[in-house]
Amino acid sequence: MKILPFLKPLLEAAAAVTLMAVGLRVITNFFTRKSRVYRPTFLRQFALLFWPLLCLGVGMPFLVSFFYLSTLATYELVLLVAIAAVVLGFSLPAFILHSQYYARNLHTTLVFDPKQNVLEVYEGRVRIPFGKSDLVKVERVTCQSERLFWSNYTYLKLHLQTGEVLTLTSLLTNLEPVTDFLRNTPLERKQRWFCWA
Repeated sequence: MKILPFLKPLLEAAAAVTLMAVGLRVITNFFTRKSRVYRPTFLRQFALLFWPLLCLGVGMPFLVSFFYLSTLATYELVLLVAIAAVVLGFSLPAFILHSQYYARNLHTTLVFDPKQNVLEVYEGRVRIPFGKSDLVKVERVTCQSERLFWSNYTYLKLHLQTGEVLTLTSLLTNLEPVTDFLRNTPLERKQRWFCWA
């Protein structure tokens, strides 16, 4: 199948940008120590969206065939609908979760250093004051399956004595070390098929 003329330059540009971003990340990792400040970064988002984007990129040329709907035979239309269902069924839930997590933690900064016993959450530039003794309950929600494109989307809810609930999503960082850090607090682990925060 020939790639449409306008799609080839877009794919080449996307591959070049991805290669440069990954190359810069590898180079900067040599000169920086491990960060203890976590925000929604481009590379973290790209790591979470890699498989859904790849699935969409592979299926997109087939989905363009919907523009030629009147020229398709019945069996071609059935195959096209099946491919569209597979592509969107695998990638769309991850994009929905990603956008919800992004909206929730766009202005959130997590400062986490277990060696120094530091766990701080900032909304914008304002620090949310709490300590381990202020936590009534910690809720850790993970995906039931580890094989789905959206299984890396998990979250942690910190229930404070003030009634406030802080939600930390996997868009910030891998939350398992934070969960281990909070193991002495009342910890409630849940598994869901779709981790809507």
